[in-house]
Amino acid sequence: MAPGASPAIEWRVTTMGRETPVPTARLERLRRIAAQLDELLSAIENVERAAAVAIQSVPPEYRLSAVNLVRYLAIRNVDLRPLQMDLAVLGLSSLGRCEPHVRETIEAVRLTVAEMLGEPLDPSRFEHGPGLLQTETMLARRTVDLLGEVAHPGRETRIMVTMPSEAADVARGPELLARLCGAGMDIVRINCAHDTEADWLAMARHIADAAGPGGGRLRVLADIPGPKVRTGPITPGPAVARWRPRRDALGRPVAPALVALVAGDGEASLPPLAEGTTVLGMPATFLRALATGSMLRLRDTRAHRRRLRVVTRLGADAWLAEAWQTGYAAPGTKIWLQDEGNAAHEGVVEWTPRSEGSLLLHEGDALLVTPSGTGGIVEGQARVPCTFPDALGDVRTNDRVLFDDGKIGGVVERVSDEGLLVRITRARAGGATLRADKSMNFPDSPLRIPSMTEDDRAAMPFVAGHADMVGLSFVNSVEDVRVLAEALRGLGVAGKLGIVLKIETRRAFDNLPALILEAMRTPPVGVMIARGDLAVECGFERMAEVQEEILWMCEAAHVPVIWATQVLESLTKKGLPSRAEVTDAAMSERAECVMLNKGPFVVEAVRTLNDILGRMSSHQQKKMAMLRPLRVARGFGAGAS
Repeated sequence: MAPGASPAIEWRVTTMGRETPVPTARLERLRRIAAQLDELLSAIENVERAAAVAIQSVPPEYRLSAVNLVRYLAIRNVDLRPLQMDLAVLGLSSLGRCEPHVRETIEAVRLTVAEMLGEPLDPSRFEHGPGLLQTETMLARRTVDLLGEVAHPGRETRIMVTMPSEAADVARGPELLARLCGAGMDIVRINCAHDTEADWLAMARHIADAAGPGGGRLRVLADIPGPKVRTGPITPGPAVARWRPRRDALGRPVAPALVALVAGDGEASLPPLAEGTTVLGMPATFLRALATGSMLRLRDTRAHRRRLRVVTRLGADAWLAEAWQTGYAAPGTKIWLQDEGNAAHEGVVEWTPRSEGSLLLHEGDALLVTPSGTGGIVEGQARVPCTFPDALGDVRTNDRVLFDDGKIGGVVERVSDEGLLVRITRARAGGATLRADKSMNFPDSPLRIPSMTEDDRAAMPFVAGHADMVGLSFVNSVEDVRVLAEALRGLGVAGKLGIVLKIETRRAFDNLPALILEAMRTPPVGVMIARGDLAVECGFERMAEVQEEILWMCEAAHVPVIWATQVLESLTKKGLPSRAEVTDAAMSERAECVMLNKGPFVVEAVRTLNDILGRMSSHQQKKMAMLRPLRVARGFGAGAS
């Protein structure tokens, strides 16, 4: 086209009484958009008809949410990117924020395109939905129903904290809860996989007495344990004790090792010992000859001469000694007391704790996963039992097996009555250590393990009597949700106690729409992104993508989301967050609730998260950037030449 020439005009449309020329390329784009939008609306109608039975099974107050979820799945079954680019070029909505009101958004865009084309499109054709306003507020209402109000000004996302064992203590529990509430905690989580029912009851009493945000009552989520598949017992290592002083970067000792000398087998009543203290069981007659300042000498298991100095009495027949050199002792090791007169009194070590059983695995090693027994090396073969033997029957050749939160990985080479022969394909350089009670994941296997175990059923009366929500761990199928709903009905709390679907497995993620629709039959309902196990099952490299998809689907269903696992973990456990954790915490603002795990610095973590969420709430709402004034933009251009 020559400079200054006008594009070819194919069509003229009349808008508000004025005739407007339309360039050919623009007209073609508009017609293409109109056809694609009509196809989406047709797909929505087809899917709604196919899902009519599931939709009708949902209570009337949740039915519109079920319909909207089905509509969202219909449009996400195709690649919308070309359509989005066409819409963006014309300055129209690119459907990037359609989750809360799918059909209404598409209809609004279609009407605009019709006007631009001059089509005689009847607006009454699109009067199917309740309008944008009703669907826009549904998620907010459902969130309050499940999680309660946010009483902390400046943020909309709630903060949930997992209760440590300390919360059950009659003195420390109330004080801890007061500090957490003051820092910004909104919701309390009791993990029924840990502690005892007596501890849970004590926590519940302290929570009931605590003044929540704004003086209100704290909401409580109680997680039932679920069928955690773990490694079974492994034969303990040799009975040998080691002590080692703390050294600086140059290898010089800066603090002594601590060694407790106790009577008998180490079961003596002792005060709490410092972390890392080594315990040796000694004859009571030998211990009674000791005094503060006594010097002890020995030849350790390596025949190295070593000395211990007694520093304080721990109790009857129990002393604490210190050492400035690394040493090893085992049952039978002789220790001599040397007094000022050089006279010696001999004692023999009677007991040392056995080292924790473990297997050192390298890439290429074969590991036999058995349905029973004790792990270890048997006739040259590394073995480890599985705590859920029934799971092994659902595993197939070439399925992957992951151990210890994915630190060790392998592939099943053979399935037999003896167990699964797994070839290790992933382990750190130098070998990875596998111990008892470590997680086992089977991401490729259709495990038929029910999500509610006998332990879960035993915990349900406590949950029904003291919680506002129940977390369904390791949910995989619609049947798992039905079983929980039936248990709630049996306890008379169905429809009163919220259900939180903990998405921890690949199967749960794949089945999420069906799980949500089933849970909607017994509302209120929420979803927890349990990112620990989910990352192991789906792959760490996919975790960001997976959690985004969960957020989108839940927004379409108007279901609140709890963003969980490893949020500000370094801060919670060590007192200092990493840069990546701060960014992760900022992104968690798109969920309705963020969960922090327990740790010695959890109060500081709540305070930090409260600040981060407050700052981010003015920048981000779900997927939409909020364009508040930027400080760096103030005065820009003033006086510029």
